[in-house]
Amino acid sequence: MNLPPSTAITVPAPALQAFIAQMGQTVGLPVDKAELLAELLTANDLRGVFSHGTTQMATYARLLRDGVLNAQPNVQIVKETPVSLLVDGDGGLGYFPAHMATLAMIEKAKTQGIAIALTRNHGHFGAAGLYSRLTLAHDLLCFVTSGHQLDLKPGQQIFDAAGGSPMSFSAPADQEESLLLDFGAMHDLYPNSPHRDEIARMAPGSVFRAIGTGAICQSWGGFLAGVPLDPARAKRTYAGANQGSLVIAFRIDLFLDAQQFKREMDDYVRAVKKLQPLEGFDESFLPGGVEAARARTFRAQGIPVGPAHQQRLEQIAQELGMTAPWQAA
Repeated sequence: MNLPPSTAITVPAPALQAFIAQMGQTVGLPVDKAELLAELLTANDLRGVFSHGTTQMATYARLLRDGVLNAQPNVQIVKETPVSLLVDGDGGLGYFPAHMATLAMIEKAKTQGIAIALTRNHGHFGAAGLYSRLTLAHDLLCFVTSGHQLDLKPGQQIFDAAGGSPMSFSAPADQEESLLLDFGAMHDLYPNSPHRDEIARMAPGSVFRAIGTGAICQSWGGFLAGVPLDPARAKRTYAGANQGSLVIAFRIDLFLDAQQFKREMDDYVRAVKKLQPLEGFDESFLPGGVEAARARTFRAQGIPVGPAHQQRLEQIAQELGMTAPWQAA
């Protein structure tokens, strides 16, 4: 889980976002793409999704600087129907085709009732929730996933079948916080998890479900996007462009008045808040509620940047001849 760091400095969101945008431009991104990337990464930090926030820029900057990913991608729609579109990322980061595809898909879904977008030939696209959240204001229900290059070999453990891919689902509320489920299919089951074997012994059904959802990520978001099972069959201009993504959305009013649905969601959120929370937690929320509360706090008080987060950004800033905002202060 993403938890606020116990020790941290606070950095105003605009300052952190401007720093990340400058870093993107320093490693070759055009201004518009650098600013979009900074906006999306800072949005994750604001919601407390630190694993997929600005700390990721340390990795992205090196991949772009070193030519593993294309810093100047020509992102474009390469295939389209009234209800679908395929967007090619031209070897760059996945944020750019996924964001473009989601916005275009939203317009199709609003007109046609349902639409689907697929992206290919790109790197990491970040947190899946970035894209399912874009649909909330349009009375749409949404599913997002992504797949990446596997390299399965005989004798590996079954855990490896699922990779580490994400899923996100969203459903809008009216007055309360909307439902936004955003998770890694294999969270707590990665090789470095101290409890993986214990979980497998105690709850094998949970493990099989995790592997199953991971398999959906790989097949729908990976294979469908042209990412082959065998890396030897992959043909890539940019080595880091080993991922794809899928976004599906449909109109609520195909089945029920959208306002009625959102009122039911409001009642649902309020009812859940009155339930007994899990041991060790103070409150009960539906997915997305905690993140929305953090966003309000962090936007007003600043984003908490922990020591490891600081170190990662300071190190890449030094490599690029830059200064982090807190160092300048």
